Amino acid sequence: MSADRSPAPASASGPAARDLADVPAAEVISAVAVHLMSAAAVKCGLTEQGTATLDLDEARKLITALAGLVTAARPDLGIHAAPLRDGLQALQRAFREASPFPDGPGEGPGEKLTGPV
Repeated sequence: MSADRSPAPASASGPAARDLADVPAAEVISAVAVHLMSAAAVKCGLTEQGTATLDLDEARKLITALAGLVTAARPDLGIHAAPLRDGLQALQRAFREASPFPDGPGEGPGEKLTGPV
């Protein structure tokens, strides 16, 4: 990208962009993390539908992305850090329990970033 400041894309202007300007980064990161957690919980079969939504390949990707986000943002998350870390660990354990062939310690989704769960 050049040093020129090109105008923001149409989708980044207007009321939505102004609203986001007022939201602290930790809250935006937390909201994204909650979306990743919710999607991973569905893919781990932790909803009312149970195993009908089970997709461990997709769950692995979501949990790994969540682990990267939570690990990288931890110093900036303040009061949001501990609950997000706890939720991540719960998903990592749920993944292990749902897997017919559990990964070895430190090999589960996101564990290269968080350490063994």
